[in-house]
Amino acid sequence: MWFAQTASAQKDSLQFDENNNYVYYHVVDKPGFTADTLYNRSRAFTKAFKLLIPADKKFAPNSVDGKGKFLVYNGPSMIRKETGAISYTLFIETKEGKYRYKLSDFLYTPYVRDRFNNMVPVAGLDIPLEKLQTKYGKKEADAILAQAGAFSISTANKIKEYMDKVSNFKKAEPVKKVATDKW
Repeated sequence: MWFAQTASAQKDSLQFDENNNYVYYHVVDKPGFTADTLYNRSRAFTKAFKLLIPADKKFAPNSVDGKGKFLVYNGPSMIRKETGAISYTLFIETKEGKYRYKLSDFLYTPYVRDRFNNMVPVAGLDIPLEKLQTKYGKKEADAILAQAGAFSISTANKIKEYMDKVSNFKKAEPVKKVATDKW
């Protein structure tokens, strides 16, 4: 019973934006931090988590945009299998003393077994999360949405951790010099 409540809460963490698309969006205040510091930390986050940064896209100043993907599973923990993958876009924008992030553009790609008994993506079939219930039953769609919500919450926690991280710059220690001319 507890699992059902947790899954429901994670699914409810996703919201609809003005275009009726699922998003996970938050604005975080960071008083005392400059926009450049937050921007550099957001760039470090996208590099550390290996998000693909589109080369052809023009960004707003102090913003980072990256694309990623995660797997969706089905079944009990001992015999669970991949049922698909969800691709997403992460957008982080910084200002003086605050930043915002948005996970959006969720696309579900179902997996099928190939002739070698491996789970592979179905070519050319990408389903927006908003239209899952038209392609799948309520139970399957809710399970996929719950995993997308859980992933969004986990990613948000990692972003907050990265933005709060104190830089570990080593201070340059003065080089000890020996005066050989005075003895």
